[in-house]
Amino acid sequence: MMNEYGQTDNLPEFTDVKAAAGRISAHIHLTPVLHSDSFDTRTGARVMFKCESFQRTGSFKVRGALNSVLARGPISPQSGVATHSSGNHGQALAWAGRFAGLPVHVVVPEHSNPMKVSAMRGYGANIYTCEEGARGREEGLRGVLAQTGATQIHPSNDFYVIAGQGTSALELFAHTPDLDLLFVPLGGGGLLSGSLLAMSGAAPRCRVIGVEPALADDGVRSLREGRILPSDYPPTIADGLKTALGSRTFPLIRRHVHELVTVTEAEIFQALVYTMERLKAVIEPSSAVAVAALLSGKVPVAGKKVGVIISGGNLDFNS
Repeated sequence: MMNEYGQTDNLPEFTDVKAAAGRISAHIHLTPVLHSDSFDTRTGARVMFKCESFQRTGSFKVRGALNSVLARGPISPQSGVATHSSGNHGQALAWAGRFAGLPVHVVVPEHSNPMKVSAMRGYGANIYTCEEGARGREEGLRGVLAQTGATQIHPSNDFYVIAGQGTSALELFAHTPDLDLLFVPLGGGGLLSGSLLAMSGAAPRCRVIGVEPALADDGVRSLREGRILPSDYPPTIADGLKTALGSRTFPLIRRHVHELVTVTEAEIFQALVYTMERLKAVIEPSSAVAVAALLSGKVPVAGKKVGVIISGGNLDFNS
């Protein structure tokens, strides 16, 4: 049965994450795992940061985009691929399309981060503007798909995107196999569901914690209700985490996640500043939510070995 994204509703597994790693690893960066004594002292834990801010295009998103382009079968070299994105996925797909020799079409909500939109164009994407919100994105993308005949690659709710995103956690578990906890940001759920699949096969003792902004807590509410609740694109500074869960990410998260927690806007900003000061790494607010959960004590970490996925470094210093 085909779902709303033009795909069957089968779910990826750990073996798909392993296959993705074999498919993309030669073409992307093996991002560093950094440690900071300052974080250890403040939290009482041993904290390891998987720094996807150093990945190609500045975020983990290139993992899923490239895996999806390479794995999904023949894509028309004339029509190419299309998606909607407020930033990092659009950049990642533009890069992956250029790598594969395919045209890329990205539907971008008005008022999106100008730096990220400029980067998409720099990687060769064709940009189409749409109204803000889920409905505006979906209507805009439908029009582009009808106009171009492109193959859709959803930012998070895509079989191959999820498997590709899981390769970041897979690398972290290979580097630090005895993690007790892993903190992962949650927006549409691609990174979290992929990380959960990696955990299930590579580190089943590790507890994985998903983290959302308190202003964009549709994931927490969806798990509580047992159904996907829509996101109303709330005014959080973590702009990459405004999207809702999907027909693949929701069941994977519901099945595997150990806990979801939320953090305030103040906690996100404080975590962003502290990370840049002490880890010397540039991160986005959408990435800082995972650090905020660690620093705020939402989950007990003292005496444990903790991993944090730093998911992106495309911070606009002009905003």
